[in-house]
Amino acid sequence: MNALKAIFICLILNAGLLAQLPNSNMNLLANRNDHFTSTMYSAIWGYTADDGREYAILGCPNGTAFYDITDTTNIVEVDFLPGLTSSWREMKTFGKFAYIVSEATGSGLQIVNLKYLPDSVSLVNTFLFTGYSRTHTISQSGPYLYLNGGDYGVGGIFVLDLSENPRVPVKRGEWEVEYIHDCRVVNDTIWGAGIFDGNIYVIDAVNKDSLRTINNWLNIPEPGPHNTALSSDRKHLFVTDEIGGDPRLLKVWDVQDIMNPVQVATWQPTGITTSVVHNIETYGNYAVVAHYTAGVRLLNITNPVIPVEIAWYDTYPADNSFNYNGCWGVYMFPSGKIIASDRQTGLYVFKSNQVFVGGGNNNQSVPEQFKLSQNYPNPFNPVTRISYSVPKNVYVTLKVYNILGKEVATLIDRFETAGEHSFTYDAANMPSGAYFCTLKAGDYTETKKMVLVK
Repeated sequence: MNALKAIFICLILNAGLLAQLPNSNMNLLANRNDHFTSTMYSAIWGYTADDGREYAILGCPNGTAFYDITDTTNIVEVDFLPGLTSSWREMKTFGKFAYIVSEATGSGLQIVNLKYLPDSVSLVNTFLFTGYSRTHTISQSGPYLYLNGGDYGVGGIFVLDLSENPRVPVKRGEWEVEYIHDCRVVNDTIWGAGIFDGNIYVIDAVNKDSLRTINNWLNIPEPGPHNTALSSDRKHLFVTDEIGGDPRLLKVWDVQDIMNPVQVATWQPTGITTSVVHNIETYGNYAVVAHYTAGVRLLNITNPVIPVEIAWYDTYPADNSFNYNGCWGVYMFPSGKIIASDRQTGLYVFKSNQVFVGGGNNNQSVPEQFKLSQNYPNPFNPVTRISYSVPKNVYVTLKVYNILGKEVATLIDRFETAGEHSFTYDAANMPSGAYFCTLKAGDYTETKKMVLVK
């Protein structure tokens, strides 16, 4: 009898570790585990080529794998790029290039040409400079990369400019106030996660040569922020806490008054209180979360104050304990496909019947036609905002040309979802004069004249 009581008590105490509802509303299309070693998989990102083909880019122990996932009945690894062994490898894309970093000393920034997909990829440069050899994470906004953590300075953030030549970045400014584990950059504002001091940092990056702190605050309770993401109206900030005390929560902050942020919600997966939250990505009315042992979680964030879990798939069904096994990263394509990386079992490809593809952003209707608006202000010195509308998911380029017709800057080069978009253009390095901004979206082209006056 005493033995039965002991077993019963043990089951109660471990309920949080073992609790798991069946997978819900998330259809597994494929799982590929081609490169597992004693060092595990890490980050994942997606790339949509201008012909609409979709690719998953997976961080592996000894390099980076590129998969064509366009036909989910025939997932193909199209190429593998070797790299120094690392338990962390992360990537972003701009135009037809992928940019890959890792924590391996000497790995630098790998620059990969994606032009020849689906046949192959090619390494065109490994970028290093004095004092820099490795990076923890990489963020991208327009023609700028933001490298976080690693061995440069205190491991804050520094900016690389791709506008002149995406194969040969130009180092711009840096922010070395505190170690930043990861950051989100939207409209020239950096939202940095200070994982070790527990603070969220908001940084003005309009001037890429001089980053300036706007505000910071402690991500209570039990802070240890790993990454951040914004609601599409930029009124709410989602923050994941990877370290610190338990539980490890997804926190929601009202940041409409950036000098007085207010925490308005916390979230954990349905029926699970013990898994560690890691990465969050937001897409209009949806958020996709990598929640380590609890797997992939899909949230409806139409009301960011009340995140509603609508689908999930546990890539690590062994348990739901406080450890760093399981789902590492997530990404959702405009088509609605979701990809994820699991530390032990590699690439996952999903489709959820809960995602409304092309649904636009929060509080935003889908425009009826393509349009490039006149930049404002115009004339400008040296910063101006360029807005444009696309009525459907489409590949978009936004480029600036001088009076002679020479391309001087590529601002946008990527797939965009239907909706209203804008970009802040900093022409600090350009001479005064007339310029032309051209939007190309599918077969649509429109040009506006801009005047820079210094």
